[in-house]
Amino acid sequence: MFESVGALLGSPWIYAVVGLSVLLDVFLPVLPSGVLVITAATAAAAGSGAATGQVPHDVPDIMVLILSATTASVLGDLVAYRLAWRGGERLDRAISRSRRLTTAQERLGEALARGGGALVVLARFAPAGRSVVSLIAGAAHRRPSEFLPWSALAGLSWAGYSAALGYFGAHWLGTTWLATGVSLLALFGAGAGAAYVMRRRPTA
Repeated sequence: MFESVGALLGSPWIYAVVGLSVLLDVFLPVLPSGVLVITAATAAAAGSGAATGQVPHDVPDIMVLILSATTASVLGDLVAYRLAWRGGERLDRAISRSRRLTTAQERLGEALARGGGALVVLARFAPAGRSVVSLIAGAAHRRPSEFLPWSALAGLSWAGYSAALGYFGAHWLGTTWLATGVSLLALFGAGAGAAYVMRRRPTA
């Protein structure tokens, strides 16, 4: 598995690549940031002995990987939040033209105002949910103290879950493409579940 992935997994640059992908996917949700986190975590499992006899000497550190992904997630959210905050009337008009975005803005504002930022955490797992939440929080001029702590929790939850899938998947199934594939299915399943819950969640 690791020969086909290449030397990147054994280089400190893997943290920069993962971090950059996670930071940018708030604007480009198609970036495979989750795939990178899972693959790097699978490599970290190999370094702990999950693939006896085929262990590379240099593998990612699982805790540094989680920290890198979490930090990049929060920074990306903050950039989108600030851009939306300064978006002014143009962004407000764009949101008002979409019934879905208007409803999401109202729901998010109410959730943040009453401390129910679990919606921010849930949206982190849903496809493009992170982008919508960060932009709407900024456009609605929610206070940083209302948004950023939940953004940090969301980033940590997502990074920890993704890394755990790759790490423990490799321990249970071996460091093979099968383990990575099962881990990705679990990540996409969580995303689909989060999107379903957000659609079904009643408005106040």
